[in-house]
Amino acid sequence: MSDHSFLKPLPAAPQPEGIDDVTGLVSGSFGIGTFRDGDGAAFPGVVVPGGGVFSLAGEYADTHAVFEDWARASNLANDVAAKQDRKAHDYRALTILPVLAHPNMLCGGSNYRQHVAEMMTFNKFNQDKRGEGESDEQFFQRNLAEIDRRSREGMPFFWTGLHSSLCGPNDDVPLPLIGENPDWELEFGAIVGKTGRYVRPEDAHELIAAYVMVNDLGTVDEFRRVDVRFMYDWVSKHQPNFKPFGPFAVPKEFVDRSKVQIRLKVNGEIRQDWPISDMIFQPEQILSYASERIRLVPGDLLITGSPPGNGAMWGNAWLKPGDVMESEITYLGRQTNHIVAEEVGDRTPTYGPFITAW
Repeated sequence: MSDHSFLKPLPAAPQPEGIDDVTGLVSGSFGIGTFRDGDGAAFPGVVVPGGGVFSLAGEYADTHAVFEDWARASNLANDVAAKQDRKAHDYRALTILPVLAHPNMLCGGSNYRQHVAEMMTFNKFNQDKRGEGESDEQFFQRNLAEIDRRSREGMPFFWTGLHSSLCGPNDDVPLPLIGENPDWELEFGAIVGKTGRYVRPEDAHELIAAYVMVNDLGTVDEFRRVDVRFMYDWVSKHQPNFKPFGPFAVPKEFVDRSKVQIRLKVNGEIRQDWPISDMIFQPEQILSYASERIRLVPGDLLITGSPPGNGAMWGNAWLKPGDVMESEITYLGRQTNHIVAEEVGDRTPTYGPFITAW
């Protein structure tokens, strides 16, 4: 039996003062999101502490247009948030949609020091690297040392995502017919506000317009297939509504990353509670790496990986219909998602789960 007793949480990040009860925004900041009032059309808007939401529909068709014109749009949003002289919608009465409808998605992985060391220590696919007679704690410490070497000498890792998996921060999450281990991964994200190609890490902060929250769900038993050469398959992370996104993006100048804590509860029980200071590679490093392989454009969404606390570390406590996830990241608001069964009528899968072991 695996021994997890030596695993210790990191100290929580110090929290900023003035966190608003209604929105989760910090006093003096604002967010930019996509909202709908009743049966009306979706509109881009500025949300302020206290829950006032002010439409930008007169200037921009959607949030993609906002981030494509970020230099001007951010000044406008600052002005709107400061003056609050437009018609105010009530944040609590609106439907909150994904911040962006169809971004390119760059999904960082294996990017929290302790989380990666846990996976390397306990994942059955890595046990061939364990030394003879090596205890869990000894193997874990050796894996931490390897991660530290990678952070100094290695390069980040990301995979690309499908925007069809995005949903609003309070939408239901249906569990698909395929996959038996649906899991959560609450992640700190960044939205790109400038085009970038071959950008150095020390300059990549200029690419970032705002920060945002994304829950990167997946059926984790559907990651590794052995009947093809390339082994990994990330499609299981892109089932419908497997990416609760938002409720809003917060301009980077309002976010002190040294004070950001990721927290997720399932049915009221804390499952993830971790500072983002434990990242192996910072957002700027991942974006720099990405810019060597693709052209970054405004509206691209980067998520930066998950800290510890996934279902496997809680005795394989996978999500099931009836569960409720409550998520928050400092500065970036809150999400509440009810887990439901997918409604498929009389349809059934043709191919079903792929081969994970011979």
